[in-house]
Parts: sequence; C-alpha cells; structure tokens
Amino acid sequence: MSFLMSAFKPVDEQITYLKKGAAEIIREADLRAKLEKSRATGKPLRVKLGMDPTAPDLHLGHTVVLRKLKHFQDLGHTAIFLIGDFTGMIGDPSGRSVTRPPLSREQIEQNAETYKAQVFKILDPKKTVIDFNRRWFGPMSTDDFIRLAAKYTVSQLLEREDFHKRFQEEKPISVHELLYPLVQGYDSVALEADVELGGTDQKFNLLVGRELQRAYGQESQVVLTTSILEGLDGVQKMSKSLGNAIGIHEAPLEMYGKIMSISDEMMWRYYELLTDVQVAEIEKMKRESHPMQAKKDLARRIVTDFHSAETAAKAGEDWAKQFQKDEVPEDLSCIDIELADVEVDPDGKQHGAVFTIGRRTPDDRNTPIIRIDKLIRQAGLASSNSDAASRLKSGAVNIDGKVVGENNFLADMAIGNIAILRVGRRMTKLRLVDHRRGN
Repeated sequence: MSFLMSAFKPVDEQITYLKKGAAEIIREADLRAKLEKSRATGKPLRVKLGMDPTAPDLHLGHTVVLRKLKHFQDLGHTAIFLIGDFTGMIGDPSGRSVTRPPLSREQIEQNAETYKAQVFKILDPKKTVIDFNRRWFGPMSTDDFIRLAAKYTVSQLLEREDFHKRFQEEKPISVHELLYPLVQGYDSVALEADVELGGTDQKFNLLVGRELQRAYGQESQVVLTTSILEGLDGVQKMSKSLGNAIGIHEAPLEMYGKIMSISDEMMWRYYELLTDVQVAEIEKMKRESHPMQAKKDLARRIVTDFHSAETAAKAGEDWAKQFQKDEVPEDLSCIDIELADVEVDPDGKQHGAVFTIGRRTPDDRNTPIIRIDKLIRQAGLASSNSDAASRLKSGAVNIDGKVVGENNFLADMAIGNIAILRVGRRMTKLRLVDHRRGN
C-alpha cells in the first residue's frame, strides 16, 4: 500500500496545485474523495477536456484550460484530449445568440489534424490520450440516440442561459442545438471520466455530463472550470474575430510584443492563467518587482513555452531595439495587406486630410487612397477600426517614422512597397498587395 500511495503527491498538495487558475470546482469534496481513492489504489484519475475543431488555430485563451489538463497530467493522472469531430458538426451554442453555421466534414477533419499538433505545445504527447467522439457516435443506432434524448427534458435544457434568453426574445433555437449538451455530456459516459474541464462558459454542458453519468449508472464526474482569458484590450474575451488574440503559432517577436502591450493590471492575470508561477510567488512579484521587468519575464516565459528559450531571448533583444532603442529589428516579419480591405474606393475619392509618407507621389492607380484606421486594423495593431481611430487621435501612430496625427487617409503608399507601421509600442512591417490584379 505504501508503494501505491507514493505514486501520487499528498492530496492537499494536489488540490492546491489544481486550484490555481480554477474558477469553480463542482464539488471540491468529490475531487478530494477521488484523489484520496486514486492515491490509495495507485489508479490515476481519467481527466477529460473536449474541444470542437471549429477553427484551425488555437490562441492563448484556449491554452488556459489546456494548462489545467497538463496540471493533472503533471500529477500522474490520465489526460484525455477529446476532439469533437462529431459535436463540431453540430456547433456548440454556448454564448451564442444565433445558430452557428454548420462546418463541412472536410473542414472538421482538417482542423482536427491541426489541433492534434498544437495541443502538444502544452501536453506531453507520450502521456496524452487523443480520442474522437465520432468513435462512439458514428456507430450509435437511432434507438440508442432516442434513449439518450429521453434522459433529459426540454425544460431542463431551457434553463440554460443561452437558450432561455433566445426563447424569451423569440429567436430561433434549432433542435440540433438542444441536443448538443446531451451529446457532449454523453462523451463523459463513453470515456468514464472522473473529471471534466472547461471554461466557465461550458458549465451547463459539464453539469449535464454529471447527470448523464448518474443516469447510466456511473459515478458523477467532478467539474472544474477555468476563467475566460481577456484579450489584448483587457475587456473582451480573447478572440481572433475581435482582433485581440495571441496565436500560439505566431512568430516569437510578434508574440513577445503583444504580451508587452497588455496593461500592468492584466499582466498578473496572465501570470495566473498562462504560467506555472505559484500564487505566493506572483504576490511577491507584485510587491517587489518593477512592472516592466515583470512583464518582460512574462513574455519570455510564454514565448519559451511555444518556441524555445533561445528564440524568447532573441525576441526580447529585438523588442528592446524596437521600443527602447527605437531601432527596427532586422528580422521583423512582413505581412501583406490586401488593398480591397483598406482602399477608400476604386476612383480614389476621399474626404478629409491626407497623410503622405513623402517617398512618392500618387500619380496613378498604383498609389491608391487608403484608410489608415483600416490599415492598422488589418495589420493586427488595433482591435477595431474605432480603436485604430482613437489611436490616431492620440498621436500614437507613425508610418516610416512620421507621426500620422489625426489624418485618416494615406495617399502615397504604392502597391508592392514596404512600410514600417508603429502603433504605440507595437510595430510591424507591411506591404500593400492587390490580388485582384495579380499584384
């Protein structure tokens, strides 16, 4: 027995480690009981995290709950990363006011392949179980599905905030959306999960899993939710569609620079949710560390996680050249901006003050009139056109070393030419292209 117990850390120590960054545990007493049983028997807990492959790329917001799965893995428990190749075709209605557009089978499969590669930036590939829920839903008969649907009532499903709100507002709710919580919940039955992880927006679905396990004669799983990570704006949740995300495949300097752009207050939340630095150490850093140095350390840690220590150090050096020494790093990557996304109109008509870089004269269609706020937005240096406009008004924008001011129209950036765009502390190299004309 002593040999078996030595395979796992003491339960109090495990719970302290698992509670860091956790928003809620339902129920902590159940988790403690499961951990005590696991330690006594030497049998690891089966910990499940499911993600639908609805987008090809993951960002740091996704990694908050992935890191929690890794924490269970670090403690010796079985980490199950479930790719929802069946549920992904339904579309999770969590937080949605309208029905999601369906994805094709081909899109689901392509995204699933990229997920498998990306999660191993966090998880240990040798200790992670990768599964797909089509494995049990594919062969499920219509009889089985009807029996599953009989385990829950419509009134129970309408208790879900998303559904209740849409019902009250007389917005449509498709039948397949009502089935989603049941299908996700059944995943826990199929996998015999001891613990299921998810963001706070997944709480309803995770609780359905607890009830379905009881209905199928299993012990209910523990639900552990993690906080939703705010994006670069510090307000909205991190999302590529909102332009406030940090992708885990972004170049080291871009990732480093974005982290350095967050507020000092938000930095501590990133420390809590995106690093393994313990709470006591974070509190000590708040008291004793200079915010700039603490943020550099945060950026270094995160870039190291997704690239390497060497590239993180190089990104730090390049960032210092870029923002503290006002130099342009030699290896600053160049992004292409599509003319159609930033052009005022094909005839070159515009209203308002025109800004010029001073390198060329707008004498033909190769030098169109473009909107600078849209240019900033497309370059990923603002979360919206209005955000970009406010940065222009504050004098935080310059192109090729010239402050733009409140001007919002650029008249002499020729197609194919490269310019350096700075917005506050962030910088990018960009090139205007027009694929409509093959340029």
